Amino acid sequence: MLITIFGIFLIGHGLVHLLYAGQSWRLFELRPGMTWPDGSWLFTKFLRNVSTRLLACICLVLAALGFAAGGLGLLCRWDWWRYSTVFSSAFSALTFLMFWNGQFQAVDDQGGVGVLINLAILFVILVLNWPT
Repeated sequence: MLITIFGIFLIGHGLVHLLYAGQSWRLFELRPGMTWPDGSWLFTKFLRNVSTRLLACICLVLAALGFAAGGLGLLCRWDWWRYSTVFSSAFSALTFLMFWNGQFQAVDDQGGVGVLINLAILFVILVLNWPT
């Protein structure tokens, strides 16, 4: 039962990444006035905001696909689900850190909660080695 819930959770976590992808490409606003990923501490120095948003959108779609594949793989009991989930968790956390604006205000608008969830997923899979 817990494995099924965890698999569905992974798929849902991937779907949230699609919301952030839509926000980054300006298809909609998750919150009024939310400008993420504009002002990225890493990419704003080298890329225009339009290019930064496109790169963020691509990264988030890739992470979403990885989480969906990992969750589906877990539900179907396929052996490779761990690789997909671990890679997606690390890639997602790195993505949100790269597109962070460098300030500690409104961190939740910039994927701060997602980074914590990714770290928890990594802890459960790599340290606790669950589910077996």
